[in-house]
Amino acid sequence: MRENYKKLAKLLCRHSTKIKAKENVLIDACAIPSEMICALVEEIRTLKAFPHLSLSDESTSLSLLENASQEELKIKSSLELAKMKKMDAFIALRGSNNIYENSQIASKQMNLIRQEMKAVTDYRVNHTKWVVLRWPTAAMAQQAMMGTRAFEKFYFDVCCFDYSKLTKPMNALKKLMEKTDKVHILGKGTDLKFSIKNIPSITCGGQYNIPDGEVFTAPVKNSVEGFVTYNAPSIYMGVSFDNVRLEFSRGKIVKATCSGDNKKLNDIIYSDAGSCYIGEFALGFNPFITTPMRDILFDEKIAGSFHFTPGQSYEDASNSNKSKVHWDLVCIQTPEYGGGEIYFDGKLIRKNGLFVEKSVVPLNPKNLI
Repeated sequence: MRENYKKLAKLLCRHSTKIKAKENVLIDACAIPSEMICALVEEIRTLKAFPHLSLSDESTSLSLLENASQEELKIKSSLELAKMKKMDAFIALRGSNNIYENSQIASKQMNLIRQEMKAVTDYRVNHTKWVVLRWPTAAMAQQAMMGTRAFEKFYFDVCCFDYSKLTKPMNALKKLMEKTDKVHILGKGTDLKFSIKNIPSITCGGQYNIPDGEVFTAPVKNSVEGFVTYNAPSIYMGVSFDNVRLEFSRGKIVKATCSGDNKKLNDIIYSDAGSCYIGEFALGFNPFITTPMRDILFDEKIAGSFHFTPGQSYEDASNSNKSKVHWDLVCIQTPEYGGGEIYFDGKLIRKNGLFVEKSVVPLNPKNLI
């Protein structure tokens, strides 16, 4: 296991964040084995950079946030922002023994937390080199319906994938998306039309998330029409949502339903002026990830999936939408999940989860494994 830790630490420091000498690197670790943290510290020092630590666990985080006042959160935010402004890179590792741990926090309180901490997140995303990953736990193995040992092997195989294999075909997909105006997505419970004209597309091959494997952009804010049904289950702020269905008119979500708690769903979707618009559209293609496990850093990379994200757009692929929400909801279009088609300017690009456009066929799983 120690060798896996060292291998992952090298990937995070050399590939994902490209640490350079004398840079300040913040390791934000929640419920992570000390051996992994030490492996990161050692690797950062090997690169002649300066490691800094922020350590927490689920219970203390819950205790701090559940009844925090706005005044307290403002102080916390100012302290965190001041620290973040000293950093050149940010590596976050999050372990969880209970994915529903935060479900007892009231929606109003979660909105307040997101609102007050938004400046920290925005600075980190837009002004540091950053990467975020989950840590394999027994609870995570249960989510994946796998034994703990089998899941750990799967985890390190997926996370330490040779992401250089993605570079050329990802760039081809980026080029294809950046010359596209109209996107049309069809599938079971889905008929979406929108424009991505003149909005940059960003390749993701292990730079921001581990595991990785997607190209994302954003729809022109007011262009989205139709409806989408997400067939991958989702956890957002500790609450479970299944079969989320969104309807759009002129870019705005006009109806949101799910097979779970509709009130909580609508509390999120209409929590601010931007949360009812879409901030990201992405295609996933990690060849090792084929089924959902209620962990978005894995699920949004599922081969043959797309995600269509209510809320904040990224600065480097901006459609000007601002929100404290960024909720990656996933639809899988492989035959096992009902299939589907994606068209760019009327041309079929992907069918039943497999790319058919010649330049991006190398992104199909059989060509990457």
